[in-house]
Amino acid sequence: MLCPMFAVVLVVGLGPLLVGAFPQDAPKKTCRLSQYGSLVSSELMAVQKLREHFVDIMLLTDRKCSTRLFHRKWKPNELSVPDRLLLVEAELDLTVAVLAHPTVHKLAKMSQQPLAFLTQAREDLRGCVSVPLGLPAPARWHRRWWQRRGVSLVLTHMLSLQVAAEAPSHQPSGKLRHWLQKLETAKKTETAGCVEASIILNLFQVVNDLGCVAIPERCT
Repeated sequence: MLCPMFAVVLVVGLGPLLVGAFPQDAPKKTCRLSQYGSLVSSELMAVQKLREHFVDIMLLTDRKCSTRLFHRKWKPNELSVPDRLLLVEAELDLTVAVLAHPTVHKLAKMSQQPLAFLTQAREDLRGCVSVPLGLPAPARWHRRWWQRRGVSLVLTHMLSLQVAAEAPSHQPSGKLRHWLQKLETAKKTETAGCVEASIILNLFQVVNDLGCVAIPERCT
Protein backbone atom coordinates (compact mmCIF):
# COMPACT_ATOMS: atom_id res chain seq x y z
CA MET A 1 0.00 0.00 0.00
CA LEU A 2 1.25 3.47 -0.84
CA CYS A 3 2.11 5.56 2.20
CA PRO A 4 -0.01 8.71 2.84
CA MET A 5 3.00 10.96 2.24
CA PHE A 6 3.51 9.51 -1.26
CA ALA A 7 -0.17 10.01 -2.03
CA VAL A 8 0.14 13.66 -1.05
CA VAL A 9 3.16 14.04 -3.32
CA LEU A 10 1.18 12.59 -6.20
CA VAL A 11 -1.69 14.99 -5.58
CA VAL A 12 0.67 17.97 -5.46
CA GLY A 13 2.57 16.83 -8.55
CA LEU A 14 -0.34 15.80 -10.74
CA GLY A 15 -2.91 18.24 -9.43
CA PRO A 16 -1.91 21.29 -11.51
CA LEU A 17 -1.71 19.20 -14.67
CA LEU A 18 -5.10 17.54 -14.24
CA VAL A 19 -6.87 20.62 -12.93
CA GLY A 20 -5.48 22.58 -15.85
CA ALA A 21 -6.92 20.01 -18.21
CA PHE A 22 -10.36 20.40 -16.62
CA PRO A 23 -10.84 24.12 -15.85
CA GLN A 24 -13.15 24.71 -12.90
CA ASP A 25 -14.73 27.82 -14.39
CA ALA A 26 -15.82 26.07 -17.62
CA PRO A 27 -19.57 26.60 -18.20
CA LYS A 28 -21.68 23.55 -17.41
CA LYS A 29 -24.22 22.60 -20.02
CA THR A 30 -27.54 21.11 -19.05
CA CYS A 31 -29.73 18.69 -20.94
CA ARG A 32 -33.36 19.79 -21.13
CA LEU A 33 -35.40 18.83 -24.17
CA SER A 34 -38.84 17.97 -22.77
CA GLN A 35 -40.27 21.27 -24.04
CA TYR A 36 -39.78 20.02 -27.59
CA GLY A 37 -41.88 16.91 -27.05
CA SER A 38 -44.97 18.81 -28.14
CA LEU A 39 -44.55 22.21 -29.77
CA VAL A 40 -47.12 24.93 -29.20
CA SER A 41 -49.65 25.54 -31.94
CA SER A 42 -48.10 28.87 -32.99
CA GLU A 43 -44.77 27.19 -33.76
CA LEU A 44 -46.41 24.38 -35.71
CA MET A 45 -48.52 26.91 -37.60
CA ALA A 46 -45.40 28.88 -38.52
CA VAL A 47 -43.81 25.71 -39.92
CA GLN A 48 -46.96 24.91 -41.87
CA LYS A 49 -47.21 28.42 -43.37
CA LEU A 50 -43.56 28.38 -44.39
CA ARG A 51 -43.97 25.01 -46.06
CA GLU A 52 -47.14 26.02 -47.92
CA HIS A 53 -45.58 29.28 -49.11
CA PHE A 54 -42.51 27.42 -50.29
CA VAL A 55 -44.62 24.92 -52.25
CA ASP A 56 -46.18 27.85 -54.14
CA ILE A 57 -42.71 29.19 -54.94
CA MET A 58 -41.45 25.80 -56.09
CA LEU A 59 -44.03 25.72 -58.87
CA LEU A 60 -42.03 28.47 -60.57
CA THR A 61 -38.56 27.01 -60.07
CA ASP A 62 -36.60 23.90 -60.94
CA ARG A 63 -35.38 22.26 -57.73
CA LYS A 64 -34.87 18.65 -58.72
CA CYS A 65 -32.54 16.70 -56.46
CA SER A 66 -30.64 13.49 -57.04
CA THR A 67 -30.27 12.92 -53.30
CA ARG A 68 -33.33 12.15 -51.18
CA LEU A 69 -32.06 13.16 -47.78
CA PHE A 70 -35.18 12.28 -45.83
CA HIS A 71 -35.93 9.02 -47.60
CA ARG A 72 -34.68 6.48 -45.06
CA LYS A 73 -35.45 2.79 -44.72
CA TRP A 74 -35.36 3.05 -40.94
CA LYS A 75 -37.00 5.14 -38.24
CA PRO A 76 -35.31 7.02 -35.38
CA ASN A 77 -36.77 4.59 -32.82
CA GLU A 78 -34.57 1.88 -34.36
CA LEU A 79 -31.47 3.83 -33.33
CA SER A 80 -29.81 3.96 -29.93
CA VAL A 81 -30.38 7.12 -27.88
CA PRO A 82 -26.86 8.51 -28.64
CA ASP A 83 -27.47 7.86 -32.35
CA ARG A 84 -30.78 9.71 -32.20
CA LEU A 85 -29.07 12.72 -30.66
CA LEU A 86 -26.45 12.76 -33.42
CA LEU A 87 -29.15 12.37 -36.09
CA VAL A 88 -31.22 15.31 -34.84
CA GLU A 89 -28.13 17.44 -34.27
CA ALA A 90 -27.13 16.96 -37.93
CA GLU A 91 -30.70 17.69 -39.09
CA LEU A 92 -30.92 20.85 -37.02
CA ASP A 93 -27.48 22.06 -38.12
CA LEU A 94 -28.52 21.88 -41.77
CA THR A 95 -32.04 23.24 -41.13
CA VAL A 96 -30.77 26.29 -39.26
CA ALA A 97 -28.20 26.99 -41.99
CA VAL A 98 -30.87 26.76 -44.70
CA LEU A 99 -33.48 28.89 -42.94
CA ALA A 100 -30.90 31.53 -42.01
CA HIS A 101 -29.95 32.03 -45.68
CA PRO A 102 -33.01 31.44 -47.89
CA THR A 103 -32.45 31.44 -51.65
CA VAL A 104 -35.66 33.41 -52.17
CA HIS A 105 -36.04 36.76 -50.42
CA LYS A 106 -39.78 36.20 -49.84
CA LEU A 107 -38.96 33.31 -47.51
CA ALA A 108 -36.85 35.37 -45.13
CA LYS A 109 -39.71 36.82 -43.08
CA MET A 110 -41.68 33.56 -42.88
CA SER A 111 -38.56 31.68 -41.82
CA GLN A 112 -37.93 33.86 -38.75
CA GLN A 113 -40.14 32.06 -36.24
CA PRO A 114 -39.21 28.49 -37.23
CA LEU A 115 -35.56 29.56 -37.37
CA ALA A 116 -35.73 31.04 -33.86
CA PHE A 117 -37.09 28.01 -32.05
CA LEU A 118 -35.09 25.48 -34.07
CA THR A 119 -31.89 27.43 -33.35
CA GLN A 120 -32.71 27.30 -29.64
CA ALA A 121 -33.49 23.60 -29.94
CA ARG A 122 -30.08 23.02 -31.51
CA GLU A 123 -28.33 24.78 -28.65
CA ASP A 124 -30.30 22.80 -26.07
CA LEU A 125 -29.56 19.58 -27.92
CA ARG A 126 -25.84 20.29 -27.91
CA GLY A 127 -26.03 20.42 -24.13
CA CYS A 128 -27.36 16.87 -24.18
CA VAL A 129 -24.71 15.64 -26.61
CA SER A 130 -21.91 17.04 -24.43
CA VAL A 131 -23.25 15.94 -21.02
CA PRO A 132 -21.41 12.78 -19.91
CA LEU A 133 -23.62 9.81 -19.07
CA GLY A 134 -21.32 8.69 -16.25
CA LEU A 135 -17.77 7.44 -15.97
CA PRO A 136 -16.93 4.61 -18.34
CA ALA A 137 -16.10 1.21 -16.93
CA PRO A 138 -12.30 1.66 -17.23
CA ALA A 139 -12.52 4.79 -15.07
CA ARG A 140 -14.43 2.95 -12.34
CA TRP A 141 -11.89 0.11 -12.51
CA HIS A 142 -9.00 2.59 -12.12
CA ARG A 143 -10.78 4.19 -9.17
CA ARG A 144 -10.98 0.89 -7.26
CA TRP A 145 -7.40 -0.01 -8.20
CA TRP A 146 -6.01 3.26 -6.85
CA GLN A 147 -8.18 3.23 -3.72
CA ARG A 148 -6.86 -0.21 -2.75
CA ARG A 149 -3.40 1.32 -2.84
CA GLY A 150 -4.19 4.13 -0.42
CA VAL A 151 -4.40 7.06 -2.84
CA SER A 152 -6.62 9.85 -1.56
CA LEU A 153 -10.14 10.35 -2.92
CA VAL A 154 -9.06 13.69 -4.41
CA LEU A 155 -6.43 12.07 -6.57
CA THR A 156 -8.78 9.20 -7.40
CA HIS A 157 -11.33 11.67 -8.75
CA MET A 158 -8.67 13.44 -10.81
CA LEU A 159 -7.51 10.18 -12.35
CA SER A 160 -11.11 9.21 -13.12
CA LEU A 161 -11.64 12.49 -14.93
CA GLN A 162 -8.48 11.93 -16.94
CA VAL A 163 -9.54 8.43 -18.03
CA ALA A 164 -13.04 9.65 -18.88
CA ALA A 165 -11.60 12.44 -21.03
CA GLU A 166 -9.44 9.98 -22.91
CA ALA A 167 -12.30 7.51 -23.49
CA PRO A 168 -13.33 7.21 -27.16
CA SER A 169 -16.41 9.17 -28.22
CA HIS A 170 -19.59 7.46 -29.32
CA GLN A 171 -19.31 5.83 -32.72
CA PRO A 172 -22.51 6.00 -34.82
CA SER A 173 -24.12 2.79 -36.03
CA GLY A 174 -23.90 1.69 -39.65
CA LYS A 175 -27.38 3.05 -40.40
CA LEU A 176 -26.63 6.49 -39.06
CA ARG A 177 -23.11 6.60 -40.47
CA HIS A 178 -24.44 5.86 -43.97
CA TRP A 179 -27.01 8.66 -43.66
CA LEU A 180 -24.44 11.16 -42.36
CA GLN A 181 -22.21 10.34 -45.35
CA LYS A 182 -25.20 10.86 -47.63
CA LEU A 183 -25.82 14.23 -46.00
CA GLU A 184 -22.23 15.36 -46.50
CA THR A 185 -22.33 14.27 -50.14
CA ALA A 186 -25.53 16.24 -50.73
CA LYS A 187 -23.95 19.37 -49.26
CA LYS A 188 -21.12 19.12 -51.78
CA THR A 189 -22.97 17.99 -54.91
CA GLU A 190 -26.52 19.36 -54.74
CA THR A 191 -27.55 22.94 -55.46
CA ALA A 192 -28.54 25.28 -52.64
CA GLY A 193 -32.09 25.28 -53.98
CA CYS A 194 -32.26 21.51 -53.87
CA VAL A 195 -31.04 21.29 -50.26
CA GLU A 196 -33.42 24.10 -49.28
CA ALA A 197 -36.33 22.21 -50.82
CA SER A 198 -35.36 19.00 -49.03
CA ILE A 199 -35.29 20.77 -45.68
CA ILE A 200 -38.43 22.89 -45.94
CA LEU A 201 -40.61 20.16 -47.43
CA ASN A 202 -39.54 17.86 -44.58
CA LEU A 203 -39.62 20.34 -41.70
CA PHE A 204 -42.28 18.33 -39.90
CA GLN A 205 -40.04 15.27 -40.02
CA VAL A 206 -37.26 17.31 -38.40
CA VAL A 207 -39.75 18.43 -35.73
CA ASN A 208 -40.90 14.84 -35.18
CA ASP A 209 -37.30 13.61 -34.87
CA LEU A 210 -36.68 16.36 -32.31
CA GLY A 211 -39.71 15.18 -30.36
CA CYS A 212 -38.31 11.64 -30.49
CA VAL A 213 -35.20 12.64 -28.55
CA ALA A 214 -37.17 15.00 -26.28
CA ILE A 215 -39.51 12.26 -25.05
CA PRO A 216 -37.96 8.88 -25.96
CA GLU A 217 -40.91 6.84 -24.67
CA ARG A 218 -43.14 8.50 -27.27
CA CYS A 219 -40.69 7.82 -30.09
CA THR A 220 -42.38 5.68 -32.74
